[in-house]
Amino acid sequence: MEVNVLNVSGKETGAKVQLPESVFGVKPNDHAIYLDVKQYLANQRQGTHKSKQRNEIAGSTRKLHKQKGTGGARAGSIKSPLFNGGGRVFGPQPRDYSFKLNKKLKQLARKSALSYKAQENNVLVLDEVNFDTVKTKNYVAFVNALNVADEKTLLVLPAHNNNVYLSSRNLKKAKVIAASDLNTYDVLNATKLLLTTDSVKTLEEAFAK
Repeated sequence: MEVNVLNVSGKETGAKVQLPESVFGVKPNDHAIYLDVKQYLANQRQGTHKSKQRNEIAGSTRKLHKQKGTGGARAGSIKSPLFNGGGRVFGPQPRDYSFKLNKKLKQLARKSALSYKAQENNVLVLDEVNFDTVKTKNYVAFVNALNVADEKTLLVLPAHNNNVYLSSRNLKKAKVIAASDLNTYDVLNATKLLLTTDSVKTLEEAFAK
């Protein structure tokens, strides 16, 4: 798939870049996408939730009333889950939500997400993106020039660029990542995928491994 290369002002440079079919032209696998997104979201969970069981509650251990003759149920401890302030039955405990996925399946999921974006013509390729200083208005002017200011955008750079990243951080609909950090969730969560010519090469090399 051939795409025109734009500059940061949104103008065509006259150059074209070929999006590799091995990355942007595969038959999408929805189940692979589902598993990769599920793993990504599971990895975001801290898993530090915790409730106290009856043996962890601070309270008196005396018997509340005599065993017989009250007409009520037997009650041995104020820490029982039956009472207000007592322990919780089968409450949440700290746990690790992460799970393993094979490398080839994760690669298939990411190539499937990129292929969906290419099929929908939601991929823009730029010659280079770099700012001299950290200014949010620079990034605002950049997305306005590309006419994508009102859409969720994911800018994929060949390597980490602190000036570009910090300039975009205050914008709710903009996200900047390095090609090495590309994941299925971010690709699908964005409406427009912004790539540079170098990041296209980086992705092709990464998926060839």
